[in-house]
Amino acid sequence: MSDSRSNGSLVHSGAELCRAEIVWILLHGRGATAQDILGPVSEMREEGVAYLAPQAAANSWYPHSFLAPTEQNEPWLSSAIARVDSVVRFCVEEGLSRNRIIVSGFSQGACLATEYVAQHPARYGALIAFTGGLIGPPGADLHHRGSLHGTPVLLSSGDPDAHVPWARVETSASELERMGARVKLMCFPGRPHSILREEIEEARRMIFSLLQAKPGSR
Repeated sequence: MSDSRSNGSLVHSGAELCRAEIVWILLHGRGATAQDILGPVSEMREEGVAYLAPQAAANSWYPHSFLAPTEQNEPWLSSAIARVDSVVRFCVEEGLSRNRIIVSGFSQGACLATEYVAQHPARYGALIAFTGGLIGPPGADLHHRGSLHGTPVLLSSGDPDAHVPWARVETSASELERMGARVKLMCFPGRPHSILREEIEEARRMIFSLLQAKPGSR
């Protein structure tokens, strides 16, 4: 499917939005595609879950590292955050509350997902960041206003990782916890820049828990 109200395609699989109990938004990494990010979850499709994967222009959400000076990634970064917001709003217009929407991604997509949730605080179904963290150069003030009202968060990464320092993952976890999220950290020493089965299984447990909860519950 394509969301004509924003740039780029929006790949949809799983449950129809009008019947979905949960929407899982997946943001691909640099140089990848929307279809690529759907691959790791293809084996764990759950009934009642709609999977939405927006496609970035030229397969990249912003041109430089998430640790580069923020102005170097503008206006692409702001445009990417607006793109994610358009998908979230599309889901809300279709009748899903934010506490039934999961925002997630891998690598560059994980950084974008984490930054989006911090900039648009609410009670989400979950934030799942496979190798990512809040965006900004070393030493930047990563403080964000607002409350995440107990949003479950999974931050997982290898240590060391070629693109995402573990220290930034930990700093991001601390800031999200300060905002009221319930954060779980998963560190995999020596893990390649990829998503492991253990990470997928943890995400699956979070989704199963959300499916078991009543739509209005927290």
